Amino acid sequence: MEVVALVSGGKDSCFAMMRCLDYGHKVVALANLIPLDDAVDELDSYMYQTVGHQIVVSYAKCMGLPLFRRRIRGSTRDHGLKYNVTAGDEVEDMFALLSEVKRQIPSISAVSSGAIASDYQRLRVESVCSRLGLVSLAYLWKQDQTLLLEEMIRRGIVAITVKVAALGLKPSSHLGKELAELKCHLLRMNESYGINVCGEGGEYETLTLDCPLFRNARIVLDNYEVILHSADSIASVGILHPQAFHLEHKTHPSGTIGDGPVTQEISSCVHEVDEVITHTDVEEKQTLSPAVDAHTNVDLCISKTGKNLRSIGCWIQNRSRASEGLKSDLIAVLSRIDNQLKEEGLGWVNVLYVHLYISNMKEFGLANEVYVSFITEKKCYLGVPSRSTIELPLVQVGLGKAYVEVLVSNELKKRVLHVQSISCWAPSCIGPYSQATLYGEILYMAGQLGLDPPTMKLCPGGPTAELELALQNSEAVANAFSCSIYSSAIHFLVYCSAQLTSDEKEEVEQTLQSSYITRLDCSKIGSYPTVLYVFAPDLPKGARVEIKPILYVPTDDDGVATNETETGIMQPAPSQAWSAQYSGLHDSSCQIHTIGGRICSALVSVTSDIASKICSTAGQLYHTEENLKAMARFCAFQIAKILVDNNFSWGSITMLRFYYSVDHSVAADALSCAFSEAFSELAEDNSSLRTDDAPFYNIVPVSGSGCSACTNNIITCELLASKP
Repeated sequence: MEVVALVSGGKDSCFAMMRCLDYGHKVVALANLIPLDDAVDELDSYMYQTVGHQIVVSYAKCMGLPLFRRRIRGSTRDHGLKYNVTAGDEVEDMFALLSEVKRQIPSISAVSSGAIASDYQRLRVESVCSRLGLVSLAYLWKQDQTLLLEEMIRRGIVAITVKVAALGLKPSSHLGKELAELKCHLLRMNESYGINVCGEGGEYETLTLDCPLFRNARIVLDNYEVILHSADSIASVGILHPQAFHLEHKTHPSGTIGDGPVTQEISSCVHEVDEVITHTDVEEKQTLSPAVDAHTNVDLCISKTGKNLRSIGCWIQNRSRASEGLKSDLIAVLSRIDNQLKEEGLGWVNVLYVHLYISNMKEFGLANEVYVSFITEKKCYLGVPSRSTIELPLVQVGLGKAYVEVLVSNELKKRVLHVQSISCWAPSCIGPYSQATLYGEILYMAGQLGLDPPTMKLCPGGPTAELELALQNSEAVANAFSCSIYSSAIHFLVYCSAQLTSDEKEEVEQTLQSSYITRLDCSKIGSYPTVLYVFAPDLPKGARVEIKPILYVPTDDDGVATNETETGIMQPAPSQAWSAQYSGLHDSSCQIHTIGGRICSALVSVTSDIASKICSTAGQLYHTEENLKAMARFCAFQIAKILVDNNFSWGSITMLRFYYSVDHSVAADALSCAFSEAFSELAEDNSSLRTDDAPFYNIVPVSGSGCSACTNNIITCELLASKP
């Protein structure tokens, strides 16, 4: 991609540009924002005096690139972490600056910034990029600062300190020193006082005098003035004011950047951007205007679990209906969920997670176009929900071409991590879906592929290599919430391509065992998480493996939940009529993981062996009506037993799915009828179990599922329950 780099004069923005080149991008322009004179803090004024202006301008000459500059007219008006478009805010000056860059150089498609740890800075750059259709590149984001500092020095960043303001840094000793000279001292100060070695906490600021990007010349500082702003005996604050400098031209200029026709045409020019900002709300760029009334002829089904925290599913169930296409079906399904949310006095802001199932992954772009017309950042002002998208054999079982399940909460108290910048940290989420959403003590993570974060390409090496990198990416996201997939996992869902060979399935399971299961630390969560493999016809980007962890993030001080029973709520009761037949198979068919009596994850497997023991017509095909009823009763019994044994109510269910393999030629409506009848029978012993409303479960057709990658259950039940 062709990139415009936001530059401040410091080491970070320069090194961020170098990283852009590392990953195959071309920096073709520089952009710089200048504060108004009356808004400049005395400590930062060195860069905005006459000499400071000339130094920034000299970067364009050193690199042979055009420089676009704008003096800030706005102020900080939106003080929130997440930026909302606000007239008169200084972020709108960045928008005006980059708008002009894009107008003059239309080929630019990305913006580079030197953000390392500041969410405030990153989110504002991402907001502007999103509005302009640009990609944010933040290759220093969340990187280890010690390693960053060492790499900057090793790769030739020559930068001096122009401000010090931290314990252990003295103006008289450390101002004007090069990073290489200060490295050992900074590392010692980090060990002694915990300062950020890259100065991310404002401990120091730098001015870059030379680096490999300066292909034409380096900056030589001839004279400067040191000003002591605060003579505090503990942490003195001092600044260095450049007073004179010159450029020392290089005899053998390199040609690493700015060699394209665009930059040759306007290289080294300085463009002052003074246009008045015309404020428009460009965040809502709906590409569709969904017409709900146009889909009243579609036979839609809705499901709802739980009470305060629950899943709502919607699908099309009409085997005789010819689908009008993915776009039409997805609009119908999302419109129905949209109406359901409104009927309950809620909106998309209440949605924590979205499972998007489509019939053909080749139409993912079209599905995303429909998706973003419903779920926008403006509607989801607390953060867009996390999402997982896979292809399922929906048409094969008469469920149309789109199926959506959302996790919804009545309370608006979620914490969302949405990093849209491409970085070395973890795969970016460019668009209205986030990496992870924390609600209460449960972290719901978006599906993670084996993507190389800085390039956003699938890693080579096949499904096991993808799994290894997906684990690494998931751990990076978990760490952002101060937890780990190795010590906090409640449930671990592994999506696999149905195209995997038998050998590849075995290798995937062995890799998960060696790289994940054997490394688990269960001291916080008590036992191993439940692990489920689900096979799908296709995954995003042609991936072979995708993982979706659900993690426990304790909110109390000691991280230990307390075992408690929901008071005033009638507990489930397994049917006595089924107990004699099904109780003996409980241990062999169920995988259960509970945390402190408040969270329960469970799997119930109906294997061929289990089916042969519970079906009255053993040896015959399992899709007969009687066999389906028997298997449905078995699942219903085990779910009730799991809930009652662990002191959970029916209302505590937040997710209940029945995956069934299409290899067994079972129609969705036939299986739905079997489960409806089974739960109706169970309700006779459970007055708190309501079966006269929408089903509280979702029936999901898959290519295969099981607690092992090498088994293919007839039916697998996936349960998650939680108490407030």
